[in-house]
Amino acid sequence: MDDITDVTALVEEATFDFAVGDSGPALEKLRRATAGCPGSFAAWHALAEVCFAERLLDEALMAAETAATLEPEDIHIHTSLSRIWMERGDKTRAETHGARARMLGWKEQLKEPPAPPRPDGLG
Repeated sequence: MDDITDVTALVEEATFDFAVGDSGPALEKLRRATAGCPGSFAAWHALAEVCFAERLLDEALMAAETAATLEPEDIHIHTSLSRIWMERGDKTRAETHGARARMLGWKEQLKEPPAPPRPDGLG
């Protein structure tokens, strides 16, 4: 499964399955997607989120850590890792990833051009 279109379709189908309450088929599709295309950040991140929701914390952590190696500057994966570590009871690691997510968010904000002045002079 090297075709990114196939992986994207599987992730989208799995997301829909999960959204309508079919976690089993969602997990099966995401596991296929990650096995077939281990370089797919979207597949690993989706697997982490579904596993977290289903309380499969070991698998959620493994999937999230894999996703973070693929996209280390992604705000959302660090937020996911923070939630997973907090649920596992490791506040220090949770705070580390939470801080990383905040820092990445601030970094993105600094890239945005400042808003033009308002014509009424109020801001």
